[in-house]
Amino acid sequence: MIKNVFIPNFFKFYNILWKAALPFLKRHPRLAPTFDRRINPVRLQPADVWIQAASAGEAYLAVSIIHALNPDRPVTILLTTTTDQGMEILTQTLSAKKYSPRISLYIDIFPFDSPKAMGKAVEQVNPGIMVLLETEMWPAHLYALKKNHTRVLIINGRLSQKSGRNYKLTKAFWQSFAPDHILAISAEDAQRFSRVFPHTRVKTMDNIKFDRMTAQNTTSKTSALAQIVPGEIPLSIFASFRRQEEAQIIDMIKALLKAVPNQVIALFPRHMHRIAPLFKTLNKNGLTVYKGSRISSGLTNPAIILWDKFGDLHQAYSHSDVVFVGGSLAPLGGQNFMEPAALGVPTIIGPHWQDFAWVGKEVFNTGAVTQCRNHQEAAETMLSYLVKSENRQTRINAVNHYILQKQGGAKTAAETILGLVDGNR
Repeated sequence: MIKNVFIPNFFKFYNILWKAALPFLKRHPRLAPTFDRRINPVRLQPADVWIQAASAGEAYLAVSIIHALNPDRPVTILLTTTTDQGMEILTQTLSAKKYSPRISLYIDIFPFDSPKAMGKAVEQVNPGIMVLLETEMWPAHLYALKKNHTRVLIINGRLSQKSGRNYKLTKAFWQSFAPDHILAISAEDAQRFSRVFPHTRVKTMDNIKFDRMTAQNTTSKTSALAQIVPGEIPLSIFASFRRQEEAQIIDMIKALLKAVPNQVIALFPRHMHRIAPLFKTLNKNGLTVYKGSRISSGLTNPAIILWDKFGDLHQAYSHSDVVFVGGSLAPLGGQNFMEPAALGVPTIIGPHWQDFAWVGKEVFNTGAVTQCRNHQEAAETMLSYLVKSENRQTRINAVNHYILQKQGGAKTAAETILGLVDGNR
């Protein structure tokens, strides 16, 4: 049991904070429809295994795990999520019941972490195993699980440098709720977890995200961008860059246009609220820019397009000749560079990609992804791909081989969960 004398006093204060916050949360438009279920979780079903998938990304991981589970006896699983998007993914993807018939699966909303609500939830579910995906650690939840003698497993665990430092500062507190097992997605993540939980069994695993990846041979001709960009004009994409990188991105655009004026450059900022200020900044720098929403017919000349519509980036990748993925010129952790790489598109990143260290440095050996030291080198590398023609299929084959070598994380997770379930019987 927990011996830290600070813990009871902490939860008294924590409970006061929740009581103060609940009236505001009840009026939140996204939380209001499920508020009663979050604060009074009496509908939660008892389960052998409880898996928490916080939002969309974790929901997809949970689906992969459910599909990989093949118990030799009946197992009841409660699958919860915190967001509407996560709920939509879980219910729609798993509605066909294409998983083991020995699994009884229930899907519900994750309760608020108020001590009262979470204590009731854990008592109601009474799980033998609690599976947390990535880094989903709530103090009242973990406290209730410890009191219930539930074994806690973190799967696909990741802990950034910043989060690792923060958890380490409160190490004594978190050790009171230490998980029993952690499967981390990289050696670096495993080391950071071990510094926070020195007595927890920590191992590494292949990221389950690889199980959902496939290199794609087809080029989308139906993307919104493909409809307005002439096929004979090269297309360069700057994707998911942030405010801190905008000045460097503008320098890169100027360098690309100076060397290859006959091209279309499409800009996809990471955050939509940057569209208006970025549009003004580009114009002040002497660059003529068109907003994607304002283009009603196909372009006949080279242009710079500032894309201001949601959900079009992945399809746009398949139509591009070269891509720069942002979040990597400044120490921001990087963004997902595997999406364009898996399409065989030459993909360039800057020196900072810590949040995607799980991909592995060996990916640069495939020839599909190039890491550059600064924005000048990144621009030069982009130009090199614009002026020379290479076999796209060769890159697709190399990336596909790399992905296949990294797959199997869901199987590892499933085997670990079932091993703990058998140990609990």
